[in-house]
Amino acid sequence: MKDFSSEIKASSVDTDILNPFVHRLELDTTYDKLKTAFLTVALLPLRLALITGLVIFAWLLACLGLHGLSDEDLRRTPLTGWRRDMRVVVCWVMRAMFICGGFHQLKVKGQKATTKDAPVLALAPHSSFFDALPVIYLGGPSIVAKAETGKIPFFGKLINYTQPVYVWRDDPNSRQNTIKEIIERATSKEDWPQIMIFPEGTCTNRSCLITFKCGAFYPGVPVQPVCIRYPNKLDTVTWTWEGPGPLKLLWLTLTQLNSSCEIEFLPVYKPNEAEKTDPKLYANNVRRVMAQALGIPVSDYTYDDCRIISKAHSLNLPNAFSILDTHKLRNTLGLQNNKIEQELVQKRSHKIDEAVDFNEFARILRLDPKDPLVQQLFKIYDKTNKGYVDMEEYIFTVLAIEKANSVLDLLAIAFDVCSMHSSRCLDIQKLRKVLRFSLQLDAEESDKIFLQVNRDSSEYDSISLDCYSLSAVKFPDENLMPFCFRKTADTYRKC
Repeated sequence: MKDFSSEIKASSVDTDILNPFVHRLELDTTYDKLKTAFLTVALLPLRLALITGLVIFAWLLACLGLHGLSDEDLRRTPLTGWRRDMRVVVCWVMRAMFICGGFHQLKVKGQKATTKDAPVLALAPHSSFFDALPVIYLGGPSIVAKAETGKIPFFGKLINYTQPVYVWRDDPNSRQNTIKEIIERATSKEDWPQIMIFPEGTCTNRSCLITFKCGAFYPGVPVQPVCIRYPNKLDTVTWTWEGPGPLKLLWLTLTQLNSSCEIEFLPVYKPNEAEKTDPKLYANNVRRVMAQALGIPVSDYTYDDCRIISKAHSLNLPNAFSILDTHKLRNTLGLQNNKIEQELVQKRSHKIDEAVDFNEFARILRLDPKDPLVQQLFKIYDKTNKGYVDMEEYIFTVLAIEKANSVLDLLAIAFDVCSMHSSRCLDIQKLRKVLRFSLQLDAEESDKIFLQVNRDSSEYDSISLDCYSLSAVKFPDENLMPFCFRKTADTYRKC
């Protein structure tokens, strides 16, 4: 079979701009707003009451089905007899819950394969907590999920009833243990339920299929791809890293008269010998088949990319996706290992202008200016399309995402970068950059802070990050940084 990895790589540059981790959801028309307001009063309370009752009922049934069984029992042998039959009843109750929530119809294409023909089910794209509906329709197969889901009130017990394969992301051996358990179940002669996995590993907006994790493909057994669609006029189900939160999505979904979901069972994919020995190849080829069926491209985004986006958001850094693209390009160009940007700051021996053109940018980073990826990296920071980038902004972005764990770290990194070629003192222009990079303060707010630091004398025209406490500095916006400087002693002093 053809290796489609090169095809995927070639298409990834164009599809990255799709930003699969962003979802915009607004009620644009007056009609939608009035309808939502009316149904919030007239329908939402009834639906919530019914859903709550059904979830509690399903939870009680799951508690009964799991009574007397330990976690070790669930991992060691498949459920049998009345306990297994009870799981079917739980699925019926949960299906009734979705009907009460507006998912009146579930359109199904194709035919589900038996466990013998396909021990593993691969579902994509994964875009919502409403993807539990296909899981329920499939009869509660053993899902592969992060361990934290087992602790969710009520739903954790229901998830445990599927005899899941839990992934302990904080455990350094989790990946190997998870793969081992998947292989054991997929190749076992015991009557285990099918293993169901969302190989993308995180939620996207369904605009493309991101990189599949290889766990489902290590056993080398046949896999049945299952495609999920939500063909609704208003997309109230998509839950991504940047977009509406779960409560807003739940509210807007439950105030729709009807929500649709479609699942399509594709033919069982049987790996050839090359794919059996190369899980990544196997995963890429299954992803290509699913992307063709869905009519969407593939992208080389991964779960690790989500963590970078999450970190950027937690540090309130703007342009999270530009930061992600920078990280990916630096990794491809080898800058991730060379750490040239960190070396530039530490040695303080390279004279670097703030605004550099493309050739100087490539020279400083020791890159080949003929490489199109270098040009792509340059364009991310050439925001005015004038052929120049702010080298200090580029270096700050790189070091911030690699080293910062708090806003204080951002401040220190910004100071280091902006004082690379000085005596570690900042004039008013440099302070503006430091506070713009780290705290997104505008020039007016930065100038007020500078004047406060120099309030005792007019002879100083710069400040330094050594021992002056900013605890006495009053921020223009008290809500902007309520803790950062107040907890920081020995932060600035006058030069």
